[in-house]
Amino acid sequence: MKLDLNTEEFILNAIESLRKPPYKGIHCVWSGFNRAFRQYFPNIDPVDATNELVEKGIIEIKPTKGGGLIYKKGEGPSAQASDVLRKILKHASTNDDSSR
Repeated sequence: MKLDLNTEEFILNAIESLRKPPYKGIHCVWSGFNRAFRQYFPNIDPVDATNELVEKGIIEIKPTKGGGLIYKKGEGPSAQASDVLRKILKHASTNDDSSR
């Protein structure tokens, strides 16, 4: 069965249909996404297609072992440096040992 999906529609549908709650993203290799993408779009590289959607601000990619995790924009884990620093300092202040 072949619908007439463009790459953006295919990728967004893949994220929604292949993710397993509570996870919001999919692993591009382990989920079978890359293989399915190549089958549906034999002349388009899935890496190029996903990178194009990242540049357009439609999806996010987080590098991980063996590939990447792809998320719809705004659904990926966000670890801003200021948030990380705030957590570290908060933890340090609750574990402050006055004998130092």
